[in-house]
Amino acid sequence: MLSIGSIASGQTPGVTKTEILIGSCSALEGPSHALGTQQIKGAQAYFDLLNDEGGVGGRKLKLLAYDDSYDPAKAETCFNRLKSQNVFAMGLLVGTPTVLKYLPMAEEAKIPVVGLFTGAQTLYTPMRHWVVNVRASYAVETNAQIRGLWDGLGYRKIGVIYPDDSFGEAVLTGVRSALKGKGAEPVAAGSYQRQTSNAESAITTVRAANPEAVVLVGPANTAAPILKKMHAQGWKPLVVTVSFVGTDELILEAGRRRSGGDAGDATLLHDGVQDRGPLQEDDDEILPGRAAWLCEPGRFRGCDGDGGRPEARGERTYARKSDSWD
Repeated sequence: MLSIGSIASGQTPGVTKTEILIGSCSALEGPSHALGTQQIKGAQAYFDLLNDEGGVGGRKLKLLAYDDSYDPAKAETCFNRLKSQNVFAMGLLVGTPTVLKYLPMAEEAKIPVVGLFTGAQTLYTPMRHWVVNVRASYAVETNAQIRGLWDGLGYRKIGVIYPDDSFGEAVLTGVRSALKGKGAEPVAAGSYQRQTSNAESAITTVRAANPEAVVLVGPANTAAPILKKMHAQGWKPLVVTVSFVGTDELILEAGRRRSGGDAGDATLLHDGVQDRGPLQEDDDEILPGRAAWLCEPGRFRGCDGDGGRPEARGERTYARKSDSWD
């Protein structure tokens, strides 16, 4: 992407003898702000580390981070703001609906896009010259999930609750494709308005099919209240969600169980990085890149008894009890 000759002649936008300018548009405000702010904090920490070690080719990395609130309507304004500042590349974009707005603009302007927080299949097929993917697609995630549910747990009835946007459609398509490979299809699917928890109709539709597991699609600010609504109705199937949810935020927003506890209650949280095969009942721990985190009380020894959040410990990530939601 970056030629030595063009840098030397000063022709590469966003690159000087001392600096490389990287731009980002993401959810820094609004109900899904945790997804963007955590990414930016992580990126800035890494940029600081690289800069302390001398940068890239002697050039320091500078990050310009602006807000689009995970709102497609704000994408063009944010993109033009970065373009006007001649960024070398864009990165750390959050969410399928917004990314689908940025891609054609970036490709037309020939601005590289690196590290998108979405697994929409359009990023992978067909291959895009100006897009550098660093994560698994939702097709890969959902395929791993369905394999784990189908082959590992023996579940055959799987439903989907998803937002009525391109993100929801991407995950639903992945689930359908994975189940088609098993000669099956979702027993029911219900959509809800994006960036809301108005999912009563979807819950009713999917619950009526009596699924053993439900793929619940959405960021934490919608998935958590929907999960609580399901539990408030006494409906507690095993729940699966893709990586975009933000695991820590989901657990924090869903809240802890204040009384009682159903010994059969469980939630499956998907890491979505790399499939390592179905879970086994004697798994002590879930390694980074594991296809899924599953913690059912009394089933896995890696489960902690206090209903806490997944916690990274050195090289390993341990699943903890997931029946801690109200």
